[in-house]
Amino acid sequence: MSTPYPATRTGPGLLALHVLWRRLRGLSAGAGGHAALQVFVRNAAAVGGVLFLLLVLAMALAAPWLFPGDPLDMVATPLLWPGQDPAFPLGSDSMGRDVLAGIAHGARMSLSVGVVAAVLSLIIGTVVGATAGYFGGRVDDVLVRVTELVQTMPSFLFVIVVVAIGQPSVTVIVLAIGLASWPVIARLVRAEFRTLREMEFVLAARSQGFGHLRIMLQEMLPNALPPVIVTTSVLVASAILIESALSFLGMGDPNTVSWGSMIGEGRELLRTSWYLCALPGAAIVLTVLALNLVGEGLNDALNPRLRGR
Repeated sequence: MSTPYPATRTGPGLLALHVLWRRLRGLSAGAGGHAALQVFVRNAAAVGGVLFLLLVLAMALAAPWLFPGDPLDMVATPLLWPGQDPAFPLGSDSMGRDVLAGIAHGARMSLSVGVVAAVLSLIIGTVVGATAGYFGGRVDDVLVRVTELVQTMPSFLFVIVVVAIGQPSVTVIVLAIGLASWPVIARLVRAEFRTLREMEFVLAARSQGFGHLRIMLQEMLPNALPPVIVTTSVLVASAILIESALSFLGMGDPNTVSWGSMIGEGRELLRTSWYLCALPGAAIVLTVLALNLVGEGLNDALNPRLRGR
């Protein structure tokens, strides 16, 4: 049984974050953590994915300093091709907006939506899946039916309906994607908790009089982390794709620039100025590919059955 943590007066949410942080520190410091890190580092594709994501993150963070002002401002001659003007290395669109500035600021939008929506899905899915898997019985039946009900609706169609009912703002888009994506996490966590609830360390915790919430957060949830971490990387990639598709359809936030909106605005000039779609499209493809490579690398590193391959 894992060592109990000191009792705190914080709420369940803060306690969960505290436990997850302690667990991640334990994984990185222990022998298992070193072995997993070695497996991950030996995966050249996963390391390349991490480096590319760090590059995109650095570009997103530096965008306000590299490209001050509104990226939607008209600052150049319309339809400059990449390399035609040194002041605008990637050219300009039909409105005279800097394409490179749009890609840099669009990275902020895409990464923010992807990460926040994935975290929202992670919170909802973990709560639902952990509750269903731990208690079982009627609680499990009800939560499984709710999860199945959400999964019967196409995710992208659900997001479109929510955004159409609300308004095309970043907050509404994040909420819509998060509400559409949590069943994947819920099913995964439920399966892990159903397996863990009969383990000896859980039975020992019950015999010592630990409460349900303490057992779920301190004993079971940390042991269910590895597959959840891997799946979260996939959720981030999926959220980026959904946000890009919404922006492409004109349902994104009109006050912000995103990679999807750049593709949508450039599609009418695809034959004459194909770079307007190709450049932000390449940014989406490479970012999603990097996230998938990192997810595969994490799966190989955190899954003991795959370490020896």
